[in-house]
Amino acid sequence: MKFILLLLFWILRSNQLTLRECETEARPPESSDISVQCGTSSIDIAIEICPVIFSDYNETLLSLNHMLEPVCRATLDESVNPPVARFSFPLNMTHACGSTFRTTGVPGTGMFSDYTVKISGVVRSRDRKTGAITYNAELKYYYSCSYPLQYVINNTQIDVASSSVLVEENKGSFLSTLSMELFDDASYTRPMVIPHLGIELNTNVYVEVKATNLTSQYHVLLDRCYASLSSLPSDSSIFNLFVVCSEDPFAMITENGDSQKARFKFPAFRFIEQNNLSSSAYYLHCITRLCVINTCSTFKECNSNRDGDTSRAGITKGYTITSPRIVTKAESKQSKENSVVGFGVAVGVLAFACIIAVIIAAMFCRRRRN
Repeated sequence: MKFILLLLFWILRSNQLTLRECETEARPPESSDISVQCGTSSIDIAIEICPVIFSDYNETLLSLNHMLEPVCRATLDESVNPPVARFSFPLNMTHACGSTFRTTGVPGTGMFSDYTVKISGVVRSRDRKTGAITYNAELKYYYSCSYPLQYVINNTQIDVASSSVLVEENKGSFLSTLSMELFDDASYTRPMVIPHLGIELNTNVYVEVKATNLTSQYHVLLDRCYASLSSLPSDSSIFNLFVVCSEDPFAMITENGDSQKARFKFPAFRFIEQNNLSSSAYYLHCITRLCVINTCSTFKECNSNRDGDTSRAGITKGYTITSPRIVTKAESKQSKENSVVGFGVAVGVLAFACIIAVIIAAMFCRRRRN
């Protein structure tokens, strides 16, 4: 047993770079050891590993913002010279390994030209000693990237079913993330898994739109939800599931403007123009607003002043959230059962007709003999 443990220790040690292998690159850390690439869909960080090893650490002891999940830990890259520890995370507030998203007044571009989003954080070392004292200095590598707010909001590579929303308050502004998820149960606990061939027609689809990083004074309010053949909300072939203030029994709203999530359900359908296909595929789009609690009920009132009134305090502009792809089968289970029953009836009638024909033929032959 002791031999096996020593062997495993030797294997693990052999996979890590040693101070001797660093040779001339072994030196104290410097602020220039870190390089940051602000990409279009992710932020990539590279830190020279030899100064880290010189400080009695290694890549396994480095993490983003003290987040210990595997995706927030470093990976060693010895294919470059000098070797580096690499980190990478997406431009998504829910998967950014504790990075801070802060909206500033630095000029950006486009419709939100007065705002820029700064994404920042720190790579820290974790001491392998668990005692009360240590002789190793903590390593800190700071990183930051700035993006125009319009890019962060409109970048569809962030998440198909989420969107970032700027919320302005008297004390400043912050970003909230809206997301849409599909479920197959009324308690909204089982995420819907859509098979390759699609779900049955008339299957209940439960939809939830919720907000994260939102203060308690805001609620989620759905203005309109519709389906289209394209993932782009501007597609011409659309079907309205519901529009607030209109009586449409197709979709049933169970919660809207009452909390930080909105919920509704609808029966799965298919577009007529896809009748010649084995399955129908489409996307849901929901125009969503954030409203201050005491204004949500007012905005849900149906009156002539409602449409287009987004200038008053307590309500944001509408943001369109798009669902994952929904696929439905060509015909429902009931249709298949009806087809089977119809075929069985047809076969039965044909068999009965054949029996009658045989009986008549037999009677005719008997008469001729007589």
